[in-house]
Amino acid sequence: PPAEPLTERRQAGGVRTIVLNNPRRRNALSLPMLQSLRRDLLHDVKSRELRVIVIAAKGPVFCSGHDLKELSSEDDVKHHSQVFELCAEVMTLIQKLPVPVIAKVNGMATAAGCQLVASCDIAVASEKSQFATPGVNIGLFCSTPAVALGRSLPRKVALEMLFTGEPLSAHEALMHGLVSKVVPEDKLEEETMKISQKICESSKSVLALGKATFYRQITQDLDTAYKITTQVMVDNLTLRDGQEGIEAFVQKRKPVWSH
Repeated sequence: PPAEPLTERRQAGGVRTIVLNNPRRRNALSLPMLQSLRRDLLHDVKSRELRVIVIAAKGPVFCSGHDLKELSSEDDVKHHSQVFELCAEVMTLIQKLPVPVIAKVNGMATAAGCQLVASCDIAVASEKSQFATPGVNIGLFCSTPAVALGRSLPRKVALEMLFTGEPLSAHEALMHGLVSKVVPEDKLEEETMKISQKICESSKSVLALGKATFYRQITQDLDTAYKITTQVMVDNLTLRDGQEGIEAFVQKRKPVWSH
């Protein structure tokens, strides 16, 4: 029989759900898995109908990180570079997309899987979820996951994870800012859809401008950040939906977005 696709993509009501679909390999981010994920993220991404992307997974492990069989000495340096370069491309792509991306985590997320969660704009986790960067235990320090972790967590928390490989519980991850919400497993779908549907009520063009600006300013010093965002507020007012929203507020009616 033909092999099942490594990722499944479905879309309804403005919400695209991408499901990592290789539970037998713990949804490892192999080169083919990364290629499939990238395709699903980029598919018709400028469509007016696409408003939010949810990344989920089948099985008890959300994502175990890189497929270590691909990183054995039998493969050459060129192949290893290809794996890590594509992974970095996918992680940065998530933050460059014009729509919010939500990680829906139900289970373990380790190494590059933890990096994937940290790279998403929002992360909702079930209470049984755990997060770890255990590469140090097998002699492969999680240096690329550290990029996303170091930007999501306090430095000392990130470094403890990286130095020890010990996992954070879902509630520890929430406390330190790696995830946005923690809910019981049976409420995970409901809570993720609640956030998604709230996002769908807003203008796609306004959200796209806001998301791009957030990531642009966050790495700047305070004065530069305010200079960037001051201009963007002015630019936002030139958008059709920027004016529509203000007019609707003044007229006490619901806005009709053009996106």
